[in-house]
Amino acid sequence: MTNPFEKNPAYRFGFGASGLGTLSWDVPDDVADSILAEAWGEGFRYYDTSPLYGYGLSELRLGRFLRNKPREEYLLSTKVGRYFVPYRRGETPDRGGWVRPLPLRPVLDYTYDGFMRSLEQSYNRLGAQTIDIAYIHDLDRRNLKAGFDRHYRETLDSGYRALDELRRSGDLKAIGIGINEADVAADLVSKLDLDVVMLAGRYTLLEQPGLADFLPLAEKKGVGVVAVGIFNSGILVKPPEAGGNYDYGAAPPEVVEKARRIAAVCAEAGVQMPAAAVHFPLAHPAVKAVVVGMSRLGAAKQNFDWYRASIPPALWDRLRAEGLLSANAPTP
Repeated sequence: MTNPFEKNPAYRFGFGASGLGTLSWDVPDDVADSILAEAWGEGFRYYDTSPLYGYGLSELRLGRFLRNKPREEYLLSTKVGRYFVPYRRGETPDRGGWVRPLPLRPVLDYTYDGFMRSLEQSYNRLGAQTIDIAYIHDLDRRNLKAGFDRHYRETLDSGYRALDELRRSGDLKAIGIGINEADVAADLVSKLDLDVVMLAGRYTLLEQPGLADFLPLAEKKGVGVVAVGIFNSGILVKPPEAGGNYDYGAAPPEVVEKARRIAAVCAEAGVQMPAAAVHFPLAHPAVKAVVVGMSRLGAAKQNFDWYRASIPPALWDRLRAEGLLSANAPTP
């Protein structure tokens, strides 16, 4: 297995570029440039994007910024599973949850040709000579719904072969999956020769279902894990409120209550809850990096402050004693 994160400790804390695709607000071009400049200045050197983010807008903005940086100083990943085509005449564009994406129509395609087409478009948007990591994106039930079985089979029978060929030729340093479901991640790790898995929301301070099967299997097989969605869509950033953001929607009451209890324990220990959320997943030996998203000025410094924070060991003991943390979860 290839571990692309081992060459530089700065890759351990990454910049997630979904916000540059206007995920939560209509980020202007100049603000996007300033956010990236701030992130670089703070020390971010791993940058993750996807064609999905703003239907190519995130890749365009990130590529424009990184073209002025020495290529050997940063790690770059993007994703496959979708490519984009123009809308037909008279067809109404669907923004797909983005505030102002590019006016293109996404096409789900997990075949060999689909992955190659997706990467070709990504290279063009990024203006990059090399992309380090390609993740198979959203190959889970949550995102594909009724199409899950078909796209899953396409990946195993066809799409994976495209990435494996590019890895063998040296055009990609590593290949992996970016996924929301720990059980599907475990299944794919058992079936495919993957270097890395980007797991969203399933190994966080709030919940650790990834501990059941996926993380032990990844550690056994030497597959690196990148933990993302570590704030569970925001509920671990500020004291949670009823209906607060959780996994891209409203949080159920039991999740709000658990988050409130975690926040209270952190406050008693003099620790900011988001700082604990950043540090927690990095303690697992399989987790090689954490990626956080940001779309506003000042967020890069705030995230790095959380990353640099010192967390007293007693905090983890108290969270375990309160039943708020899995007993077998490694802690810093």
